[in-house]
Amino acid sequence: MRIYVNYQFENGLAIVTIDNPPVNALTKSVGNELLEVFKELSTLEFEDSCFKKSRVEVVILTAVAHKGCFIAGADIKSFLELKTREDGEELSCFYQKVTNSIANFERPVICAVNGFALGGGTEVALACDIRIASANALFGLTEVRWGVLPGGGGTQRLPRLIGPGYAKRMILTGERIDAEEALRIGLIERLVPEGEALSEAKKMARDIVDNGFNAVKCAKMGMDEGLNLKLTEGLLIEQRVLGMICESGEPLEGARAFLEKRKPQFKGK
Repeated sequence: MRIYVNYQFENGLAIVTIDNPPVNALTKSVGNELLEVFKELSTLEFEDSCFKKSRVEVVILTAVAHKGCFIAGADIKSFLELKTREDGEELSCFYQKVTNSIANFERPVICAVNGFALGGGTEVALACDIRIASANALFGLTEVRWGVLPGGGGTQRLPRLIGPGYAKRMILTGERIDAEEALRIGLIERLVPEGEALSEAKKMARDIVDNGFNAVKCAKMGMDEGLNLKLTEGLLIEQRVLGMICESGEPLEGARAFLEKRKPQFKGK
């Protein structure tokens, strides 16, 4: 039985919620439950209201906002155990496994940030495909203030998302930025009023669910695999994933639906 991380289904969506009062610290227990949940969701089928078997098409990751916190980072007490090189490498390896399980999930993951996302909280958000933040959100990779560094993928994902200059400024100073600044620099994709991050994430998720299951999955695959390759190599990946979609039959159904002026009925649904 999980204590800190659970999920519920809602019309093709899996809403994963972290609940670890008082500030949703990203402890090893929370990390292990996130690993378990994303592994479970990758193969799970569930029955919808019409008793049809369905797959998870989009995941929304959010948290119960205790004391205005989305995730307030790792448990600082755990840093007392960091005495050797091996200790640091082991801790980083664990938290990278957690964020990689989110980043490598086959279906889109939308992060609904509804409060402070500091340290590991920002790293979890970075691992998601799309980030929606409420006006009270706060971001920061503040680990250097405590003599460590972002070891859950932060030093690698942040520069790739917002560029090396601003990423180095954030990581080396440990500064915090508000949601408006996060939107300006491209750390988040949408800013909404306080309390509306989850509802906005659901709206976006429904837009994704309406599309071809395999088309969405392969589009994400192509972007993720080609992101750090040369353009010529990335274009070859694009050819491959388009071929994969054609095998699914979705392009044929999409074309027929367009010509017949109806909504597509993709078999992947």
